[in-house]
Amino acid sequence: MEVLALIPARGGSKGLPRKNVLPLAGRPLIAHSIQHALDARTITRTVVSTDDAEIAAAARSAGAEVPFIRPPELAGDLATDLEVFRHALETLAVEGYEPELVVHLRATTPLRRAARIDEAVELLAGDPEADSLRSVSKPVQTPYKMWRLQGSYLVPLLPLRGVEAVN
Repeated sequence: MEVLALIPARGGSKGLPRKNVLPLAGRPLIAHSIQHALDARTITRTVVSTDDAEIAAAARSAGAEVPFIRPPELAGDLATDLEVFRHALETLAVEGYEPELVVHLRATTPLRRAARIDEAVELLAGDPEADSLRSVSKPVQTPYKMWRLQGSYLVPLLPLRGVEAVN
């Protein structure tokens, strides 16, 4: 089974500029996701989609393929994952490559295990009714103790109606 690990990484990060190539434990951030894909036994090809030459070089150095450079219109703040993935898959199809499954690995999630990728691929491949799978994790606290920024103020993530205040 052909399973593509696709790692999107644009160069125009706003919150943390150049985050995909910043060092984490002595390697560029993106290198960690690439290594997870390379270590996963179910992944048959690892591709990085980027618009940025420095990210492309770091990706190649870490062992990923960068068979195309993403066009600028798919590298802005408003570009969606769907558009980026569609572009990558259409571009790879021109060379005759059409994977059966695609695994989306974010460069900004460096703490994962290759074994978990394998478990997810096997779970999805083994369920003919499923067309996608998403990984999640349990929150460390109840959502009733979480906050979000609204303008300059923190407000509860969830409305507190009917919920007693808890320390």
